[in-house]
Amino acid sequence: MTEEYCPHHQDGNQLVKRIAIAIVGLLIVCAIVVLLVWAILHPSKPRFLLQDVTIYAFNLSTAPHLLTSNLQITFAARNPNSRIGIFYRKLDIFASYRNQQITLPTLLPTTYQGHRDFTIWSPFLYGNDVPVAPFLQAGLSADMNGGLVMLDIKVFGHLKWKVGSWISRRYQINVHCPAYISFSDRIKGFQVGSAMKYQLLQTCKVDISL
Repeated sequence: MTEEYCPHHQDGNQLVKRIAIAIVGLLIVCAIVVLLVWAILHPSKPRFLLQDVTIYAFNLSTAPHLLTSNLQITFAARNPNSRIGIFYRKLDIFASYRNQQITLPTLLPTTYQGHRDFTIWSPFLYGNDVPVAPFLQAGLSADMNGGLVMLDIKVFGHLKWKVGSWISRRYQINVHCPAYISFSDRIKGFQVGSAMKYQLLQTCKVDISL
């Protein structure tokens, strides 16, 4: 007994194959277009500038080793790209001293930055009675007695690039801003109420990674 030939069944299989090939081809073309646009535009990473730091409290106790530091930071971010926008998401900012975090992280608002646009943030950073290691306490005490303390203002979170209606995958951003705080006349600050404000205009290091 032989199998009956069915031309309609064969035509149906050919149609399914053609549709599958067309879909795969369309996806490949879309991927190539995205890669070409990405390669041509080649987004530059944003530029961050630490403008000033206002010190409301910076007190170190030795028994036990506790640090209280209350600051307000003003810093700016610039998108240098002429055709690419940037979404900033879940950006946290905190202060550290010799790689030890000394304030709680402050969450910055989700922000979209247009082409060659500027954004300025002025968050408060709080760290009340933060325990510090004995060797850090000794180093910080020596720096304060020497009249100059270098803090690291760190920003970390995520960003996405936007080209037209297309939005990229999520990338990680890490920003490091050195802040030199004077406890002498080496760096001039000025009184703001009970606080001291320091104009720094310090360029920050920016790293972008997957």
